[in-house]
Amino acid sequence: MQHVIPGRRVRKLPWKEWVLFLAFVSPNLVLLVLFTYKPLLETFRLSFYNWDLISPTKKWVGMDNYTDYFSDETDRYIIRNTFVFTFATVCSTLVFGLMLALLLNRRLRGRDAARTVLFAPYVVSGAAIGIVWLFVFDPRFGLVAAILDRLGIASPNWYNDPNYAMPMVIIVYTWRNLGYAVVVYLAGLQTIPRELYEAARVDGAGSFTRFRRITLPHLSPVTFFLLVTSILGSMQAFDIIRVMTQGGPLDSTKTMVYQVYEQGFVNYRVGAASTVATVLFVFLLVVTVLQVRFLERRVHYS
Repeated sequence: MQHVIPGRRVRKLPWKEWVLFLAFVSPNLVLLVLFTYKPLLETFRLSFYNWDLISPTKKWVGMDNYTDYFSDETDRYIIRNTFVFTFATVCSTLVFGLMLALLLNRRLRGRDAARTVLFAPYVVSGAAIGIVWLFVFDPRFGLVAAILDRLGIASPNWYNDPNYAMPMVIIVYTWRNLGYAVVVYLAGLQTIPRELYEAARVDGAGSFTRFRRITLPHLSPVTFFLLVTSILGSMQAFDIIRVMTQGGPLDSTKTMVYQVYEQGFVNYRVGAASTVATVLFVFLLVVTVLQVRFLERRVHYS
């Protein structure tokens, strides 16, 4: 690390080091420009046009796509679905992930096997998971129906009832991502010094006090990281919804990402799809900035 001494100028890097720096950085910058920034700007530009993806000409409509989007009741309902789905999946993933991590951090028989089983769904294709869970939630022959039948409860029609379709998708998405949260929390738990817990026991602190005063503060960087990544992932969830419900019934599970797909590649309304994508990008940007701006202040970096 180069220290600046008062009264002296900072030594400039020789041109050879600049060339070496550019040689390492340029490939990444080129890929970012081609596959991230250029599509982003092109999406924003297309949101001001009416185009069917086939016609060689695009019709300029200005802000009409945005006006139609925010004035349509169905679009507002889909925005609400997106935030409900994100809130439910993120909260359940973090809460259950922390609980399982605390359990698997103990010396239990079969602990390593349990960790592997929990993490496995995260690396499996979302489409494959959706197909498997379609059978699990089958109202006649599925595992959930069998369990509810033992309890004397009739299984709801998860696929066709708008009141149960969203909870079904939330359960499946949470189950898929739970192992990732568990592994990250386990890594954070193993960095907490054991001496802190021993000192707290000597002082007479109970289990809940140790959890609140030691575990949670030291896991705050991990929680902050999981919160940011989980929100970004949940707001862009697509594969499980596509396989299990296709946004139905009655748009009850349709989110903004699925709407982008539907408008662009089913209805061939590229302008409307680009509008939804742009609004989603703005939502993600605002949420991320707010998290970094306000929540990171409470992160305890030891």
